[in-house]
Amino acid sequence: MIQTSVPQVFLHKGREKSLLRRHPWLFASAVAKVAPADIPAGSTVAVFTHDEVHIGFGAYNPVSQIRVRMWTFTAEEVIDADFIRRRVRRALETRKALPSYHSGNSQRLIFSESDGLPGVVLDRFGDHLVLQLSTAGAFFWREVLIAAIIAETGCQSLEERSDTDTNRLEGLSDIKGMVHGAIPPDGYEIQEHGLRFKIHSMLDQKTGFYLDQRENRLIARTISEGKRVLDCFSFTGGFAVNALKGGARNVTLVDSSADALEAARENISVNGFSLDRVTTICGNAFEILRKERDANKQYDLVILDPPKLAPTISHVEKAARAYKDINLQGIKCLAPGGLLMTFSCSGGVPLPLFQKIVADAALDAGRELQVIRYLHQADDHPVLLSYPESEYLKGLLCRVVN
Repeated sequence: MIQTSVPQVFLHKGREKSLLRRHPWLFASAVAKVAPADIPAGSTVAVFTHDEVHIGFGAYNPVSQIRVRMWTFTAEEVIDADFIRRRVRRALETRKALPSYHSGNSQRLIFSESDGLPGVVLDRFGDHLVLQLSTAGAFFWREVLIAAIIAETGCQSLEERSDTDTNRLEGLSDIKGMVHGAIPPDGYEIQEHGLRFKIHSMLDQKTGFYLDQRENRLIARTISEGKRVLDCFSFTGGFAVNALKGGARNVTLVDSSADALEAARENISVNGFSLDRVTTICGNAFEILRKERDANKQYDLVILDPPKLAPTISHVEKAARAYKDINLQGIKCLAPGGLLMTFSCSGGVPLPLFQKIVADAALDAGRELQVIRYLHQADDHPVLLSYPESEYLKGLLCRVVN
């Protein structure tokens, strides 16, 4: 039975095409009329075409450029607490069938639109969970989400990190802190592909650890034997520890955070590797790469994993220049036959553009590179085919030919 009591959103003529293809975003420019005129943020709305064909239900945000984020394209579905609980349960159940479920005790349990819960991200680190909410609809159902997560997972502790840049774009307040249980004073530890990592929630990066790079860290391990490795934007050493496990001759870590580098050294030590093989440099990676280049430093494997440089489409042009610069300097630091592992986590920079940027950087560096592998986000960050933006992490593993 169709919900008739919820507010209604009507589209301009011809603006329903993306929704009919089940893309979950409805932009403000597509909206012709809302009724009533003052719909509160996060409220469920029924979405209709200009000729009043009901498309589905979504969460409304009057201040966001993404005016509606769709909950469902089924007109008969009821958006209530039971709906939210079912979506949480479905996301958790699907993770148990993934290869990543058996690779360690950390995993992304809910991945926003890809799991039918726009703006909801939930990461597992052992018995500790970290929740991140970033849309008005997610905030509206916050208490229901928290209760469902605790009940379905039986977690010992749940921390909320709803303090992202996206929140400010969405007109949302920041929420940060414990909502269930407590964190041990010295943080907590996870295992990943046989390695141990200490997670420090004090480090303001995502939800504490980059789970999306899990399989790419393992690839780095397999190609590091005997190599001099330069790991830029190293954070807490995920790639560096794997490189050492793979037999790297030495590893240089570069990050702007002294705390992150200290955590990386701790992760290196806890896995039994000597710090004699490790150099840490605190500073701006762009500047440090130039210094390494000017000093004629050469590396056999350069890893470039910068933070998101294009949070929205409007930032793409500036981000493209930054991606080219960092890859240009990284390529110049490669020894003959060296390997470049380079990434972009900017959703607004699609793979073809990123590959072109790296190709242009190689051309300016006077080097010829081969792509020997395309790199992607881990399987617990599934890509929804109707929502290509969910494929945000892309990477290239390249080899220097000359």
